[in-house]
Amino acid sequence: MKNRGKSKKVKGSFKQAVQSTIEVKHCYCEGKQAIKNEEKGKVELIDPRQCGGSLFIDQCLLDQKLYTCDNRWDYAIDYKGEVFFFEVHTASSDQVSTVLKKLQWLKDWLNQKAPEINKLKSISAYYWVQSSGYHILPNSVYERLVVQKGLKPIPKLVLK
Repeated sequence: MKNRGKSKKVKGSFKQAVQSTIEVKHCYCEGKQAIKNEEKGKVELIDPRQCGGSLFIDQCLLDQKLYTCDNRWDYAIDYKGEVFFFEVHTASSDQVSTVLKKLQWLKDWLNQKAPEINKLKSISAYYWVQSSGYHILPNSVYERLVVQKGLKPIPKLVLK
């Protein structure tokens, strides 16, 4: 008897979504391989076997000379059938506008160029991972803006 309830995301769907996205179709990587070595420690997977792959969006597009003047987002990673997007970037007040531009670029790109990847995103999909400490003044206009956008920087992305 066929399952007629909610459709489950099948393993490999992130890979299929990436490969069906023209601009990044050759950039899918198994596990955390897309993440630069010096940034791998910024992402912890409680069960690495649940990782459905990763994508270095920024580098992939840069290699193709696409969006070279835009503030592009760094990474996407599939964990337990949900896609999380994270940006490893300096967490300082003078970088807030840059990271928010990157977030808007990502949302636009997902809607316009990567709808199959967009369908897989987690409810809490976007993360700003601090490259070296938190340097945004507490209760400042910058901190309020970041919190309002749901993107407060974290030291490490831990996926459970």
